[in-house]
Amino acid sequence: MKVSQLGEFGLIDLLANLIEKGGKKGEAWSNLVIGIGDDAAVWRCQSGTQIATVDALVQDVHFKLGGISWEDLGWKSLAINVSDIAAMGGVPKYALVSLAVPDTTESEDIVSMYRGMLDLAGRHGIAIVGGNVSRAPLVAISITLLGEEGPSGNLLRRSAAKPGDKVAVTGHLGGAAAGLRVLTQGLTAEGFSFKQSFARPVPRVNEGLLLVENGVRAAIDLSDGLVSDIGHVCRASSLGARINVDDLPLAQGLKESYPDYATEWGLSGGEDYELLFTAPSRIVRAVGVALDCPVTVVGEMIMDPNSRVVLVDKAGNPFSLRQRGWDHFTRENHGA
Repeated sequence: MKVSQLGEFGLIDLLANLIEKGGKKGEAWSNLVIGIGDDAAVWRCQSGTQIATVDALVQDVHFKLGGISWEDLGWKSLAINVSDIAAMGGVPKYALVSLAVPDTTESEDIVSMYRGMLDLAGRHGIAIVGGNVSRAPLVAISITLLGEEGPSGNLLRRSAAKPGDKVAVTGHLGGAAAGLRVLTQGLTAEGFSFKQSFARPVPRVNEGLLLVENGVRAAIDLSDGLVSDIGHVCRASSLGARINVDDLPLAQGLKESYPDYATEWGLSGGEDYELLFTAPSRIVRAVGVALDCPVTVVGEMIMDPNSRVVLVDKAGNPFSLRQRGWDHFTRENHGA
């Protein structure tokens, strides 16, 4: 079966099953807390609990040269990894960068890319401590980011949602999807910074720590789109979710600029890198007071052995979505 038939998440499941059947022997496995299937891996060591994630940006898959500046590319390549640590309620610490570029690449462009990376790293106290450089036909940036648990000693997991939990999100949705269309399709949006939303996402590290401190235990970052990402939580927690599409906190100006696509982009546009979390109502209220950014309830976790995500409007009518989220192998590339 081709990976285009299997899909990104089917491929991940295939590899996870292969690793599972290979046997979990030795000290490394016994110290593992969270493995494949969450935003990051977690294990215990003598100094405490460590968190690790890896992600990549590949030319003509995630971005096109000229569609995004080199400095923004550096920022975003690190930001998507920092967001994974934030989604675990952790603190990012050390980054390793693997960079592959054509030999015709200007050194000044690579310097600009690292400036963007270092800008974000400095804001979160992250040390870029090494990596690798190689030649390739296209630009590819892969970053491994190591972190640790926060002061509370607890972590956020996809598998910790409970029936009756409210589903809530930080910030606003759909801005990155709009920014992508502005960059790649020439759509206009006077007065709104949609391009910035796509090119320079702001990871919610402090927000993730505050979620943990206020008693939240289940979360994920919104990289593939709300519907796709809440689906990951549903499967990991063996539950379903009901999402009210009229309650989405859409990016400012999105409905005015793109009324025909705003809700769709809020549900499945992806790359907003906000945090989606589930918790009882009282905890969601406490989180809303603790966080400086908006916190919006968009649905509820429900009992469902098939882990379905149901979309409805305020009247309870079903809402049909044309595309439920990003998949590397079954959907067109969307890089800028």
